[in-house]
Amino acid sequence: MLILLVDDEAELVSTLAERLAFRGIEAHWVTSAEEALQQVSKRHFDVAVLDVKIPRISGLTLKKLLEEKDPRLKFIFLTGHGSEEDFMIGSAEAGEAYYLIKPVNLDLLIEKLQEIIKT
Repeated sequence: MLILLVDDEAELVSTLAERLAFRGIEAHWVTSAEEALQQVSKRHFDVAVLDVKIPRISGLTLKKLLEEKDPRLKFIFLTGHGSEEDFMIGSAEAGEAYYLIKPVNLDLLIEKLQEIIKT
């Protein structure tokens, strides 16, 4: 399983990638939408884990752009803003059912990654 983590908080995504590596999951991380688009142009990732609030572009918009580059890519969103209900409404517009609230529970993230890979 190859994961792309996208969040403007470098410390968060680098630590998350390291923790996933300890569990045997390869994760690359970037801190901008532009970097995410470049990475997906270079290789296939199984899942992209996107922050909802990325500077200059929303996570939901980034999802659509990444899907154009790789229609097989699956997504999980992270949000630290607003209520779960607010996020569910927004994510429903993008057809996304997978989301997690920050701070991220690693076991729950791994569970969702495994779930989404099976779909």
